[in-house]
Amino acid sequence: MNFRHNPQLNKHGELIHLLSIEGLPRALIHQILDTAGTFLSVNDREVKKVPLLRGKSVFNLFFENSTRTRTTFEIAAKRLSADVINLDIARSSAAKGESLLDTIANLSAMHADMFVVRHGESGAPYLIAQHCAPHVHVVNAGDGRHQHPTQGLLDMYTIRHFKKDFTNLTVAIVGDIVHSRVARSDIHALTTLGVPEVRAVGPKTLVPGDLREMGVRVCHDMAEGIRGADVIIMLRLQNERMSGAMLPSAGEFFKNYGLTQEKLALAKPDAIVMHPGPINRGVEIDSSVADGAQSVILPQVTFGIAVRMAVMSIIAGNSA
Repeated sequence: MNFRHNPQLNKHGELIHLLSIEGLPRALIHQILDTAGTFLSVNDREVKKVPLLRGKSVFNLFFENSTRTRTTFEIAAKRLSADVINLDIARSSAAKGESLLDTIANLSAMHADMFVVRHGESGAPYLIAQHCAPHVHVVNAGDGRHQHPTQGLLDMYTIRHFKKDFTNLTVAIVGDIVHSRVARSDIHALTTLGVPEVRAVGPKTLVPGDLREMGVRVCHDMAEGIRGADVIIMLRLQNERMSGAMLPSAGEFFKNYGLTQEKLALAKPDAIVMHPGPINRGVEIDSSVADGAQSVILPQVTFGIAVRMAVMSIIAGNSA
């Protein structure tokens, strides 16, 4: 089989960049999740390090704000014994007008081995992967409204950890789906892993019209969307990506689509509640749910370290 059409894979079908969940084979997703499982125990050690990336330089390039993703990538790289360089974009030459590719070329000249990139423009990590040296690996830490593959993978790890089997689940993704790169990555991952029912729940202005073509059930009524669900993934309103009035108000959104204990009771009794963060309490989720017994929001963050360790260790071990 020829894998050259997928820039993430080498000719042997091995992962050399992580740019998108779309196009990843099911077996490769399971390999990442299985590898992440082997790294979870590192968190419990007195010395939380393994030598897999010793001598490698990982550059974190975050052109957009981030707390969880940036920090867990840094922790993950350091636990793999890499040298980690966090570029302060606001104080870098990018703020003086240097182009993205010139920035990458100069950092490559500093012997970078891996770039972890978050960028407001969809496709920026692809552009970097096309122009960097063959030995340099690129991880997409979120690009525009396009993809957030490591978040999708840690969400899948969380679901597998608590629910074991993907093939008998109903998963509801609720909120601002049209602007959410997390939702796109989750939908590609869930469908690839064989989840029989994926629901997109939200107002018409915030749910893309093309999801039905991907086999996703679109629900504009919250009760219909989460009734009988095994997993509920809540999303925040991405006001920074909205142009014009797409909602009457945050209060109106919470009334219709915010997850409360009363609405959660419509899901299965053992349903888990997820959220990629940051949480806007009282907008998309009530504090009693976010902090409640069915919430697995904080375990998601913990699992994210192991998943990002898995991704970096796998791609660093493969050559173009």
